Amino acid sequence: MEKKAVIHLNTQQCQAQLNNVGDAVYVIGGKWRLRIILALREGHTRFNELQRAIQGISAKVLSNELRELELNGFVERKVDTGTPVIVTYEPTEYTQTLNEVMRTLAEWGAMHREKLREEAR
Repeated sequence: MEKKAVIHLNTQQCQAQLNNVGDAVYVIGGKWRLRIILALREGHTRFNELQRAIQGISAKVLSNELRELELNGFVERKVDTGTPVIVTYEPTEYTQTLNEVMRTLAEWGAMHREKLREEAR
């Protein structure tokens, strides 16, 4: 693994970074939110499709998480009032701001999983 130089921050810079990370984790953290965004980006737009695509999520949790993602500008809820009423969820353009974060997390997750496999041998 490549070693990188440690950057020492002053107290104000450190606090700003802690606040920024805290804000990010508050909005996209938890077990489900990034998974929901990924499922939406893969084309699963109806509630039941999302629930089937995301193994282990309950309807109540999915509903709450979609509401939070909508409040934070990541998801748009659309209602077609025809018969039957159809509700879909779509990722907003703002979700694209997470592309690099999601790519980096996916790479890190794969690396970490491999590390654990190696250690288990």
